[in-house]
Amino acid sequence: MTLAEVADVVGGRAHGDATVTGGAFLDTRTPEPGGLFVAVAGERVDGHDFATAAGEAGAAAVLGSRPTDLPTVVVDDVTAALGRLARHVVDRLPDLVVLAMTGSQGKTGTKDYLAHVLAESGATVATRGNFNNELGVPLTVLRATEETRYLVVEMGARGVGHIAELCAIAPPRVAAVLNVGTAHIGEFGSREAIARAKGEIVEALGPDGTAVLNADDDLVAAMATRTSAQVTTFGGAGADVAVAEVTSDELGRLSFELRHRGSGATVHLAQVGAYQWRNAAAAAAMALAAGVDLDTVADALSDAVPASRWRMELHERPDGLVVVNDAYNANPESMKAALETLGGIGARSGRRTVAVLGEMLELGAGSRDAHTGVGEYAARAGVDVLVAVGPAAGDIATGFDTVGTGGVAVPTAGRDAASDWLRHNVSAADVVLVKASRGAALEVIADELLVMGEEGSSTR
Repeated sequence: MTLAEVADVVGGRAHGDATVTGGAFLDTRTPEPGGLFVAVAGERVDGHDFATAAGEAGAAAVLGSRPTDLPTVVVDDVTAALGRLARHVVDRLPDLVVLAMTGSQGKTGTKDYLAHVLAESGATVATRGNFNNELGVPLTVLRATEETRYLVVEMGARGVGHIAELCAIAPPRVAAVLNVGTAHIGEFGSREAIARAKGEIVEALGPDGTAVLNADDDLVAAMATRTSAQVTTFGGAGADVAVAEVTSDELGRLSFELRHRGSGATVHLAQVGAYQWRNAAAAAAMALAAGVDLDTVADALSDAVPASRWRMELHERPDGLVVVNDAYNANPESMKAALETLGGIGARSGRRTVAVLGEMLELGAGSRDAHTGVGEYAARAGVDVLVAVGPAAGDIATGFDTVGTGGVAVPTAGRDAASDWLRHNVSAADVVLVKASRGAALEVIADELLVMGEEGSSTR
């Protein structure tokens, strides 16, 4: 698009002349050659100050709220203009199938599975990282081209109305709600309020669309009444896309039978996690709704490898120590799922289990009880040692001690103290889980674990 065309679409003013041939980007460290640099003026950083660097990195033009040294489309609201530009691109690609998903946990894992499956049938663009908000969604859309067949969009919400706005940017043909948990409950106030917000994604569907709902979550299953689209459910027995006969290997990698409309196919997941079958089932249901056949879905799920970092990454140190790095994010439900996986690995392999856990953020008034509950769950899951990282995680250790199953809780002052304890107290016979909310940055501990005692590590 020429700069004048962009300006016309977003209701801005073109300063200079250029043709944009690439996607849009916010960070000069990850440029899009020939693309549009989006200059957002934040509280601490003003993107306009980086326009020259963006040009040196290959940007053709800038979308901003004031002129820059590069050709610039000037608008009053950069975020709103970016959304309008993305919707324009979607409308120009009539053969594009938009698949959107939301949920309190599992979005990224499901998104990665789905993108891998769809890529078997056509060119696929999917959300990178956690680009699931009012900036991330249009940036994802603007990576689509005329060759793109599937656009997989992860959508997050910080309040009622947010997902509806994202669906207006990228109207889905297939939309899934994975679950309604307690992530961000401090902002919403209740699971019911979260459900109201998440359900906006199926309300955005037309009669020719498909709503994919978790049959095992009552608040999600009830959303069938909120859409005029066809409804497909996923989950355990009785779901339209059902998982049965789940088994696990020593390190928690699952195998199961995937069933749909009287047919079945066997799936062997390469990724670790007791909950991975549910992410895979959700991805399967969405792919089937988009027209992919069951055998293709099952085969693609079986050879999928993690596409996003720090999400149940399974590493083995040269001396044999196993590290499960799930440090990307955490809430009570995902903590418990990871602890269930850790306990299962310990039970099957005979390894000592060590859970290195940090704070869960954005839980509001129920934060203390939630942290205590995670500690209690860890004890009941058979965790042998719980290392609580930082004062805010102290309630996890308290809950662990309360159950009194014979495990050991180790409260630490922070990442350095936790790493020091691990350096002197873990061995080749252990399996270590590292998990917390993003703000705790516990991936640092996981990385240090892998080089302690002997350089190098392997991933499998």
